[in-house]
Order: sequence, then structure tokens, then C-alpha cells
Amino acid sequence: MPSKPPSAKQSHKPVAIVRQRPVRNDGAFGFARSEKLARGNGKRTMHAMRVTGVVREVVIFVLLAVVIVLPIRFFIAQPFVVQGESMHPTFENGDYLIIDELSYDFSAPRRGDVVVFRYPGDTSVFYIKRIIGLPGETVRITKGVVNIQRADGSDLALESEPYISAEDATYTLSTSLGQGEYFVMGDNRPNSSDSRVWGTLPEKDIMGRVFLRLLPASAVGAFPGAASVPQ
Repeated sequence: MPSKPPSAKQSHKPVAIVRQRPVRNDGAFGFARSEKLARGNGKRTMHAMRVTGVVREVVIFVLLAVVIVLPIRFFIAQPFVVQGESMHPTFENGDYLIIDELSYDFSAPRRGDVVVFRYPGDTSVFYIKRIIGLPGETVRITKGVVNIQRADGSDLALESEPYISAEDATYTLSTSLGQGEYFVMGDNRPNSSDSRVWGTLPEKDIMGRVFLRLLPASAVGAFPGAASVPQ
């Protein structure tokens, strides 16, 4: 006797389909969610790494500034701003200068050097002048004309000083310099308080020579005011 064909009720049971559909949906949703979370975590990690890198660079920069820049600032070079007209026309009021504090540790100041120094009458005040007389020399000024008797007894007449704006014919004096003493004057002789007024400059008060002029921009240069002067 032939078997009965399966009933319609039995052959259309949707058990497998009903069970798999939610599983597939849950699985697909869960996978997408995990992928999004992974991507989000990756972005946050990369951002944190960038921030850490920036912080590290800033810290390194600050350390370099402390280790390199500050020693240079305090022991090798210092900035100064010119105030006054005593060095006109070589330097003007407001000129921004960098002073070399190291060179004179290895060689003595020379005639014609432009130097920044502590004013002997008040060492909290800084002056800028040009060296005219050296240790052991005698500086004689006759109606503004400078003559120098060198330490070896030879004479030097500074008849031509191209850096000065005008001579001051009112001064007549003679000054002998001891060891470690310098005679300095401003290039604007009629308007300069210098060794003619307050005496000799001790070497210990010299801060250094003018190395750079940074301002004004039109006058930027190295060793501004340098002059060829007989030694």
C-alpha cells in the first residue's frame, strides 16, 4: 500500500527559515557594530598618538631652549637697545644690538672697537662708546684733535676719524692710562658723556663688543661701526 504523501501542513513547516532569519540578522548587526567600534577605537588611538607626539616635541624644544639658548643669552651674547644720540651717526636711538661677550676672553679690546660697558659711576647703567686709548698709553686732546702716545713711546695722531659726526673743539686734556684702563669716546663728540668727562674705563666693566645690529631692518649687519684705526 503506497504511503501517504506528506500533508501540506507537514511539508510547509518554516522552522529552519524562521530560526535562521533572526540569527543572520543578529550576526550581521553584531559584525557591523564590532567593525564600527574597532574603527572608532583606532581613530582615538591615532589621535592620542598625535597629541603625545606634539607634547613630546614641545618638551624637547623647551629643553633645548634651556640647555642651549639660555647659556648663550647669559654668557656669550646679550641684546641691547641704544638710547640717546651719543653714537650718532654710527648708531641711532632705538637700534637693536647683539653684544659679543666671549671674544674679549681670548683677546684684548682694540682701538676703534665699539663696546658696551657698565658706567663706572653707576654699574647698573650701560653705555656704548668707541675705544680710543689703550692701557699704558697717554691720550692728549688739543681743541678736539686726538693724539696718542703709545706705551712704547711712539706717537699716533688720529687726524682722520671717519666715524665721528663732529669734533668738539672745546676739550683740551691729557690722560695717562694705567694697566687695564681704556679711554672711550662717543662718535657724536659734542653730545657724548665719555672718558673726557668721567675718566678712564676699567677693563672689568666692559661687557663686550657690538657684534650684530638687528634693527632697524634697513641697517642689519655684522660688526656695525667697525673702523680701520691704527693700533
